[in-house]
Amino acid sequence: MKKILVTGALGQIGSELTVKLREIYGNDHVIATDIKINDTSEAATSGPYEILDVNDGKAMVALAKKYKVDTVMHLAALLSATAEAKPVFAWNLNMGGLMNALETAREVGAQFFTPSSIGAFGPSTPKEDTPQDTIMRPTTMYGVNKVAGELLADYYFHKFGVDTRGVRFPGLISYVAPPGGGTTDYAVEIYYEAIKNKKYASYIDKGTYMDMMYMPDALNAIISLMEADAATLVHRNAFNVTAMSFDPEEIAAEIKKHIPEFELSYDVDPVRQAIADSWPNSIDASAAKEEWGFKVKYDLAAMTKNMLEKLSRKL
Repeated sequence: MKKILVTGALGQIGSELTVKLREIYGNDHVIATDIKINDTSEAATSGPYEILDVNDGKAMVALAKKYKVDTVMHLAALLSATAEAKPVFAWNLNMGGLMNALETAREVGAQFFTPSSIGAFGPSTPKEDTPQDTIMRPTTMYGVNKVAGELLADYYFHKFGVDTRGVRFPGLISYVAPPGGGTTDYAVEIYYEAIKNKKYASYIDKGTYMDMMYMPDALNAIISLMEADAATLVHRNAFNVTAMSFDPEEIAAEIKKHIPEFELSYDVDPVRQAIADSWPNSIDASAAKEEWGFKVKYDLAAMTKNMLEKLSRKL
């Protein structure tokens, strides 16, 4: 990777990935794009920033040619809970944007990355140690988008030779970007509320296990996969990755080690709970470990300590 175009650069992943890529490859070598105007975040101000609607394929190609990019990282998407509330809009944005990004990579001969999600799995998927290759029949629009996206990325590799790569992310936890409409966002909100109010009402019910990952590990996974030797990649797209699996009570217990007065209660959201219930409890990331050396640094204890330290300073 030498010249990288990032779509959705001001979103949950992009806001941190853009900054990290610039630290590694140089500020001028990472072109951030998003639909936000006059943004003052580090991702928008530390290097080239262009306004881009990912549904405008011609504009995306034009930017890729203007900056002579050799890598496209397509992150722009509507997340799970928001997509369920706006399914037609989600399809148009998630699938239309992805098609435009893949076409851009094909036209300029660029390497390509886009993330999939554990949302690609469904109620009939094995819930424990979910295999890399398994049945995928999601019951949400977001999940349908992700399965279709995985297949589309594979198609562009086999049909056109585009070097497409991707991972299936679990819930991502970060102190930088605020929650953005995902089902796993409770695991971000809980830290904010623990610091601000010493209590949190979880919209996900007790005993609900979901896979999670701390953002620094997620960013390293993206870069490691993109830098990996293509000859070692058997699956190429949509590698299972994970760092931990916990329920609301376990994350609350870890927080109480640092904030003893913290109290957890429940105000379950039926829509997001139904989405969570359709996802695995834990997934098997052995293919990513074997094919490109995937590894993580943070478990629940280390993540909680770091999150509370960083958010305390931020808030």
